[in-house]
Amino acid sequence: MKQFKAQKTYLNLELKPSRKGDIMNSCKKYSNKLLLAVLLGIFVAGIANAGSGPMPVDLGNAQTFAILSQSGITDVYRSAIVGDVGTSPITGAALLLTCGEVSGNIYTVDAAGPLPCAITDATFLTMAVGDMGFAYDDAAGRVSPDFTELGAGEIGGLTLEPGLYKWSSCLLISTDVTLSGGPDDVWIFQVAGTLNQANSTRVTLANGALAKNIVWQVAGAVTLGTNAHFEGVVLGKTMIAVNTGASVNGRLLAQTAVTLQMNAITEPANYGPDSPQCP
Repeated sequence: MKQFKAQKTYLNLELKPSRKGDIMNSCKKYSNKLLLAVLLGIFVAGIANAGSGPMPVDLGNAQTFAILSQSGITDVYRSAIVGDVGTSPITGAALLLTCGEVSGNIYTVDAAGPLPCAITDATFLTMAVGDMGFAYDDAAGRVSPDFTELGAGEIGGLTLEPGLYKWSSCLLISTDVTLSGGPDDVWIFQVAGTLNQANSTRVTLANGALAKNIVWQVAGAVTLGTNAHFEGVVLGKTMIAVNTGASVNGRLLAQTAVTLQMNAITEPANYGPDSPQCP
């Protein structure tokens, strides 16, 4: 009987140098195309999420405060504040809100703040006040405004699109004004004089605009009229006076004093009513 000897068969994977080079070049081209696709996707996503108007103003450590003042907060009882409140460098004795009026933390530089809720944290307040100043300078320093001296300083009755607005004197809101734009759009209002909102008038947001993206940089005093409603972040160089019954969806960040009279001040939400939220 014949015997058959098993023979092993090997697959020769040895490639000629030219063939190796072709494969390496193909891999490199594929990798480059893949990287380009990823980068293009990131770029397109960034464009899709980018809003109209100027770049946002970074509030730094001041961004948790509904009210932050360097020289005190007066109050005619009863106000309702949602968000943190703080005064610095002035003593906590100059912060006249009571614990029951604030849904948030009350920060003071010493133990003289409202009891028993005041938190003494001079270091944090110093950083927050410093960031408030930086934010003011950032907003004031923006150049190439989209609108200059709009309405000759009277914006009541207007609908304002996102952008950088500049006035070299005072600004008046004598009737209702609307800010219309998406949730990523930004408004910055540069006011070299005072800002005055008339009694019972409203600043209204439309089409998903968010108060957190609206900055009013005001060199003079800010006065919000009786029973008026205001939207946005006020960066005030001097006093911010909120008259009786007025409400604010935003922040009052003053380099001098803030005066309240039975007001509702609510820090702005980071999302719109129709935006997806985590459970």
